[in-house]
Amino acid sequence: MRARDLMTAPVITVHPWTSAKEAAELLSTHGFTALPVVDDDDALIGIVTEADLIRGRIPADPRSTHEPRETVAGKTAGDLMTSPVTAMSTGTDVADLCQALVDARIRAMPIVDGSTVVGIVTRRDVVRVLARDDVEIARDVKHRLEIYGGSGRWQVEVRDGSVHITDQFDDDTDRHVAQLLALAVPGVVAADTAYAGEEQAR
Repeated sequence: MRARDLMTAPVITVHPWTSAKEAAELLSTHGFTALPVVDDDDALIGIVTEADLIRGRIPADPRSTHEPRETVAGKTAGDLMTSPVTAMSTGTDVADLCQALVDARIRAMPIVDGSTVVGIVTRRDVVRVLARDDVEIARDVKHRLEIYGGSGRWQVEVRDGSVHITDQFDDDTDRHVAQLLALAVPGVVAADTAYAGEEQAR
């Protein structure tokens, strides 16, 4: 599965001069965790996150017994954004993308075509795919296999996102392709294939 299969597109972006309040409204309204920041040519130059927006923006309650904290809130997305920002291409393997999200402890990854932002993938997007129903996954796998090798040839079983494909024909190359096609379906965590004749002989 590639980033293009998972990303939210089109993606809502902001400019460096977008006010912090407007950025907060966009995040709140759409349920996003981050907004890519682009320049006049729509090239990615940074990212502004929920954490960026709340950092230093809420003054302490005057009734608090703690020492008052000075708020040094930026006024625009450009003031608050993280830059430079990590981004990945539409063809990035989702496994690599997920590893980058975890390693960098970030919640969203901008997806670019060249330097132009074309989408975004969040941890929530990945979790949503992992939660897909096995029946839906099986339907999508069967559809891809039927396009490749015709109907009635393949038996597909899915359990907790793991796909087992049984082929009526003994063709190693076709079974390899079938496995690759299954692994490209959102929600599939593993896939294996077998020749029906071998399974019946057991």
